[in-house]
Amino acid sequence: MIRKLGKIVGIWIAMFCLAGSGPGPDFGAGTGTEAGNGTGTATSQGAVDSFATGSGLSFIRPAGAASRIKDIASLQAGRDNQLIGYGLVVGLQGTGDGLRNSPFTEQSLRAMLQNLGISTEGGASRVNNVAAVIVTANLPPFASLGSRIDVTVSSLGDATSLRGGTLIMTSMSGADGQIYAVAQGSVIVSAINAQGDAATLQQGTATAGRLPGGAIIEREIPAKFKQVDGLVYQLRNPDFTTAVGMADVINAFSEARYGSAIAEAQDSTSVAVRKPARADLARLTAELEGLVVETDTPARVVVNERTGTIVIGNDVRVSKVAVSHGTLTVQINEMPTVVQPLPFSDGVTAVEPLTDITAGIDGGQIAMIEGPDLRTLVAGLNSIGVKPDGVIAILQGIKSAGALHAELVLQ
Repeated sequence: MIRKLGKIVGIWIAMFCLAGSGPGPDFGAGTGTEAGNGTGTATSQGAVDSFATGSGLSFIRPAGAASRIKDIASLQAGRDNQLIGYGLVVGLQGTGDGLRNSPFTEQSLRAMLQNLGISTEGGASRVNNVAAVIVTANLPPFASLGSRIDVTVSSLGDATSLRGGTLIMTSMSGADGQIYAVAQGSVIVSAINAQGDAATLQQGTATAGRLPGGAIIEREIPAKFKQVDGLVYQLRNPDFTTAVGMADVINAFSEARYGSAIAEAQDSTSVAVRKPARADLARLTAELEGLVVETDTPARVVVNERTGTIVIGNDVRVSKVAVSHGTLTVQINEMPTVVQPLPFSDGVTAVEPLTDITAGIDGGQIAMIEGPDLRTLVAGLNSIGVKPDGVIAILQGIKSAGALHAELVLQ
């Protein structure tokens, strides 16, 4: 009787909270409604959380700027394996290897013909439509026999183009020396290479190409996914805050679904998940990879001085500093003059050099920069009116002054 009375009182209290009849501490004055009009019926999130905690339930709410687990982490057991092979591309239109400069191409050609029952002893090969290539591919996890994978071929000799060629059957092996796939098919080259008597046009690399689905898997990598007792997720961007938050989200889900916590953050990269006794591992993986986790990354500024690319993270902060940026410009003008000799003299016409050198400083204005957020920081840098190379120098100077509160990565 007392237990039934307690349930009735709990339901009555929950209905009272959801109706918004009490003060809302998180929403200011009024009745705790989300609209703030004092009489609305919007649900107070604090009341919902209190009711969920009191009744033994758990609500998982996606946070802002969050990502799914499948987008920020990968399974340790689900890794790719790299494959490599050596083969020949035939059918080229006079753009293959020169057999004098690439003797291995001739040796491979002779060996292939001998395997096909064609004798080449005593004969000199002068073909120029064959190229030796290195064949590479990534074997995806849990790949089965007979499935196809993409292949990349790259010229090994002095061939000028692989366009129009066909890769002959090539075995591809892993790091253990075992053959896992066999590749063959037409090579697709997207580059353009045109040459004339006085001009040359080249766009992309014509000595490398792809074979979409060009390799067939002949051997499976031993995988015992369902025989393990748990999973290990590896974060693509290691961070302790993200790892702990990911473990908390998984535990909140598992407590509501299985009645116990199953995840633990081992370090900034790995999150270990224990398989519940009555759970299927494949179904558990599918359920976990859709959970939403709020991610966090350290403040970082990435600068590529070769291309002038600057990437500033959202959490980068700059203390108030005064920046002056000026560029010294030196201009040299050569204005030679022709000097004529006097009439009826023995002099000759000569050229007298005349050089005019001027120097000036462009810019030089002083600007106050303070970055409490990314928008203000970018606006302050743009106010100086400098090019990306100048912004790079300014960021390096701010970092040396100790006012840049972020990691500066130079590439």
